[in-house]
Amino acid sequence: MTVAQKRWGQGIYFVVALICVAILVFPMYWMIVSSLKTNMQLFASNPAFYPPTPQWGVYGQVLSSQWTHLVTSLIIAFGVVILSLLIASPAAFALAHFRLKGISILLLALLIVQMVPGVSLANALFVIFHKLGLLNNYFGIILADSTYAVPFCVLILRAFMLSIPHELMESAFVDGGNNWTAFLRIVLPIAKPALVTASLFAFLFSWGDFLFALTMTTSNRIEPVTLAVFQYSGQYGNQWGPMMAFAVIASIPAALILIFSQRFITAGISSSGLKG
Repeated sequence: MTVAQKRWGQGIYFVVALICVAILVFPMYWMIVSSLKTNMQLFASNPAFYPPTPQWGVYGQVLSSQWTHLVTSLIIAFGVVILSLLIASPAAFALAHFRLKGISILLLALLIVQMVPGVSLANALFVIFHKLGLLNNYFGIILADSTYAVPFCVLILRAFMLSIPHELMESAFVDGGNNWTAFLRIVLPIAKPALVTASLFAFLFSWGDFLFALTMTTSNRIEPVTLAVFQYSGQYGNQWGPMMAFAVIASIPAALILIFSQRFITAGISSSGLKG
C-alpha cells in the first residue's frame, strides 16, 4: 500500500468517525439551542439551527428553582460511588488473587445480575425496603442503585487486578504484612485508573437512574434530578425552553466528571499489564 492510499484510507476513517460523532452530538446541540428559543421560534415552520434571540435568563430561573434536586442527585451519586468501591474493591481483589472454589460460578452470577430487567429487581426491592423502612431516604436509593453498580465495578476491577504481578504483593508478605496490607498499600495505588473508571460508571448509572428513584420514593421529600425533570415536563409541558434548559443543566455534572477523568478512564481500559 502506497503512502497516498494510506492517507486516503485514514481520511475516509476520519470522515466516517466525524459523521458518527455529529449524529451522536446533534441531539445535545438541539437541546441547547431549543433551551434558548421561545415557543414561537421552536414551532416555526422553518426552525433555525441557532437561536435568533437567545433567552439566557431561562437558565437562571430554572437553576434557582431546581438546584435542590441537583444537590440530591449529587449526594446519591457520590454515595453510590463510595459504597460500590468499598464493596467491589476487596471483592475484586479476592476474585483476582485468591484460589477459591466456585469463582467461575460467582463471575457468571455477576454477569447474570447485569441482565436482570430493572423493573423486576425494583419491584422486589420495593417490598424488601418497605419492610426495612428504607423508602423515601437517601440510603435506600443509594443501596438500590448499588445493586447494579457493584457487580459491574467488581468485573472492571478484577480484570485490572489480574494484570498486577503476584511478585509485587509478595514483597508485602516479606515485610511482615498480610493480604490486607498488600491490598491497601500495593494493589489500590496501582489500580487507581481502574478505580476511577469504576467510579465513573457507578456515578453515571446513579445520576441517570429513573426507575429506582421512582420506585423507592413515595413522596416528594427526596427527589433526584431525573424525577424532577419528569415532573417538570408534566407541570410545564407547554414551556419547552425551560424544560430543555433544565435538561441541559442536569447533563452538566456528568459531562464535567467525564471530561476531567478521561485520562484515567483511558488508562484503566487500555492497561493490560505492568512494565517493570
